[in-house]
Amino acid sequence: MNEPAASKVKNANLCLEAHFTYDTSMPAIVETTDLTKRYRDVTALAACQLAIPPGEVFGLLGPNGAGKTTLLRLLMGYLQPTSGYASIGGWNCTTESVRVRQLTAYLPGETRLSRQLLGREVLDFFCRLRTGGDLNLALAIARRLDLDINRRVAFMSTGMRQKTALAAVFAFNTELIILDEPTANLDPTARGVVLQLVKEARARGKTVVFSSHVLSEVEEACDRVAVLRKGELVYEESLAQLRDQHRITLTTAGNLPRLPLEERGKINVSQLSDGAFQLDVPGDLAPLLGWLAAVPVKSMRIEPMRLQAVYERFHANTAG
Repeated sequence: MNEPAASKVKNANLCLEAHFTYDTSMPAIVETTDLTKRYRDVTALAACQLAIPPGEVFGLLGPNGAGKTTLLRLLMGYLQPTSGYASIGGWNCTTESVRVRQLTAYLPGETRLSRQLLGREVLDFFCRLRTGGDLNLALAIARRLDLDINRRVAFMSTGMRQKTALAAVFAFNTELIILDEPTANLDPTARGVVLQLVKEARARGKTVVFSSHVLSEVEEACDRVAVLRKGELVYEESLAQLRDQHRITLTTAGNLPRLPLEERGKINVSQLSDGAFQLDVPGDLAPLLGWLAAVPVKSMRIEPMRLQAVYERFHANTAG
């Protein structure tokens, strides 16, 4: 299997300054080419194309069954692709998965810990298991998450076990952190701490892949987002570009005039009910202002585009 041309750069020099911004000319730390996973007649992931640069928090959105966990397990080498290619740090995720895992701290969607160990013992075990583990950092993160590390895992709640796993994952000094539903089973305070840990990791130059179905968390923490639907990557955009877009909701006293010729095909127009319309405008509103002045408007609301609006294009009635 041929590897992409950019895939043989083994170690990117990551900036550790407090206000890190990635260099888009650098090779992608995570790269997939036509990555596909099928189970007989079921396609769990179809021809996925991704390139995630170093220093970015990349959000994966989609409901259960959309393909998020399948993609992450393929990246970690836990699943073998039906076809296509994936690399992390230039290493083949299938044939060089040991190298991939040396670069990666991974939080699975279902955390399983030894029930006989105390929380402190779990953190000590994982920090000793591989190079780069920092027990003092793990203990500090546990305190921030308000975790009782002296409780045995068998007597921990689901949320406490999640906090234990998070403390272990964020204690590793790796280039890439992969989080599969990291805030599941957590209370709002702990969710806020996790989002802050993600932002701090980015500030240290780490790359984070953040899989979730909670739109508000992705919108707050991520630089770029991809939406998966039934195994297909159907949308990808930076959050900064998304915020430059606008949604106009208006009611009219008559028919909606035709859009200016130069705006047709750019603006998505939906009729909500008789006389009520919704316009999704990509970019600057200025070219549309003259047209709006001629519309017999009874009421109008203009607001920045939110991730929920985009998500609902592909997953109606499933937004979190």
